Amino acid sequence: MLNWVLYIILPLAGLTLGWTIRWLYARYLSTASEQQAEHIKQDAIKEAEAKKKEILLEAKEQAIRERNQQERETRERRVELQRYERRVMQKEETIEKKTSQIEKTEQALATKERNFQEREAALEKEEERYRVELERISGLGAEDAKAIIIHNLENEARHDAQGLINKIEQEAALSAEKKAREILVATIQRLSTEVTGEVSVATVILPNDEMKGRIIGREGRNIRTLETLTGVDIIIDDTPEAVVISCFDPVRREIARVALERLIIDGRIHPARIEEIVTKVSKEISQKIFEEGEKVLFDLGIHNIKQDTIRALGRLYFRTSYGQNVLYHSKEVAILAGILAAEIGANRELAKRAALLHDIGKGVESDSDLNHAEIGMDMARKMGEDPRIINAIGSHHNDMEPSCIESVLVQIADAISAARPGARRETLDNYIKRLENLENIAAGFVGVEKSYAIQAGRELRIIVNNEAVNDEQSRELAKQIAKKIENDLRYPGRIKVTIIRETRIIEYAR
Repeated sequence: MLNWVLYIILPLAGLTLGWTIRWLYARYLSTASEQQAEHIKQDAIKEAEAKKKEILLEAKEQAIRERNQQERETRERRVELQRYERRVMQKEETIEKKTSQIEKTEQALATKERNFQEREAALEKEEERYRVELERISGLGAEDAKAIIIHNLENEARHDAQGLINKIEQEAALSAEKKAREILVATIQRLSTEVTGEVSVATVILPNDEMKGRIIGREGRNIRTLETLTGVDIIIDDTPEAVVISCFDPVRREIARVALERLIIDGRIHPARIEEIVTKVSKEISQKIFEEGEKVLFDLGIHNIKQDTIRALGRLYFRTSYGQNVLYHSKEVAILAGILAAEIGANRELAKRAALLHDIGKGVESDSDLNHAEIGMDMARKMGEDPRIINAIGSHHNDMEPSCIESVLVQIADAISAARPGARRETLDNYIKRLENLENIAAGFVGVEKSYAIQAGRELRIIVNNEAVNDEQSRELAKQIAKKIENDLRYPGRIKVTIIRETRIIEYAR
């Protein structure tokens, strides 16, 4: 029984006691939390009140500062306005004083004007009286006297004006002549070019005299082949270790010289090798012609030139005029014309271009009877050059009238270049002209393919078409050409006419 009480009553009593303690503890905690919250609330209210007072205090201080600032600005503006008022008052006083002075001045001027009017009226009366008296004494009216005076003044003015004009013209002529001399002298002094003269022969040095026999070949076939292909005359005489190439055409002479030097170095001298070398050298000379034309254009700074024109310029490298290299002459004329144009204010680039092209007709391969100026004009016209350049080309030998100042400058530059000491030799040009006439006479006959004036003009070598001309016709053709040379040309000694008729058959073994 006691055990039952212990097992039931004691646990119940413990449980009841635990719940009672827990409830009391919870009640205590709740009361403490409420008290703490109340304390926090009171602290927050106090802090908010303090903040409020602080903000109000700052707002009052800011309002006081702004009010002080406004009062200070107001005082400054009031002082500034007072200063402006004083300045305005001073200006008004000054204006009043000036107005008073102006009124006094106007009154004085009005008085002077009245005095002047009175004096003017008196003078007019005196003038009228003198005029009437002069008319009475002279017996002339006022209009007649005025006409006489005007006529006399007009004559005097014309005399003085004519004298002044004559003086100005004389001074202008003297100064223009002096200025022109100064420009020409300065231009010539600024030009620095070489004087180059071409000759009609070239010498090829041989390693030994035995080479002469190899050049001639068996029965002369090597030398004949070389002369036929190049159109030159190869002179082999007693001169030790040298042969001379004679031809008035520098291109042919250069081809023959280079080809012969290469054959000598190569050692294989026979007709087939000669033909191969001559063909190769001809191509190289053609390339050199183009390169020489481009070089001159680059040196002068001239652009937009077509290839045909460049080649025509390059061919001038192998042309001479009175012994003067035509390409160097054209370059020199271009430099001179450019300097002259710059001195007088003309178109410098146009003058240079026209001067460079003025002898372009000499480099054109043409069978026309026109002179080089007319051929050059046609070429420039086809190339679309400026009309002023075309006129400069056509007028540089006065074949036509110059149409612009640049054409005149080209004439002057051409004359300067040709007239410089040592620039030209007239005898050489006459000699070359005679050789050209020889070739032209032969070329005018039917059946003639090529003609070469060799032996310094003492022989005319002609190659005919073997199909168009037979052996009998070749003999007759030689007589006709010789007869025409006798009738049309004047020359010393005699000229040998040689007709070459050759049949060449080529076949390939495959």
